[in-house]
Amino acid sequence: MNKYESVIIINPSVDAEKIKTLVERFTDLINNAGKVEKVDELGKKKLAYEIKKNKEGYYIIINFEAKPELIAELERNYRITDEVLKFIVVKVEE
Repeated sequence: MNKYESVIIINPSVDAEKIKTLVERFTDLINNAGKVEKVDELGKKKLAYEIKKNKEGYYIIINFEAKPELIAELERNYRITDEVLKFIVVKVEE
């Protein structure tokens, strides 16, 4: 299994309970085929540029181990989730 880091930017108008639900949904998906090592919620931060008419975003970083096949499914879930403004998943070199 490879190590990955995922950064997700969520719409700032989403309430805390919904953010918690989203994080649980993404970590459950990862845990089905891998292992979550760490979840950092950085909170609201100013964006470098406007994304979908938002100047701020709620940042979440997830470090995890998974097989490469999981990444496509994870990115598909990010894309179909309306609250996610932007995301990236990168492989971390050990």
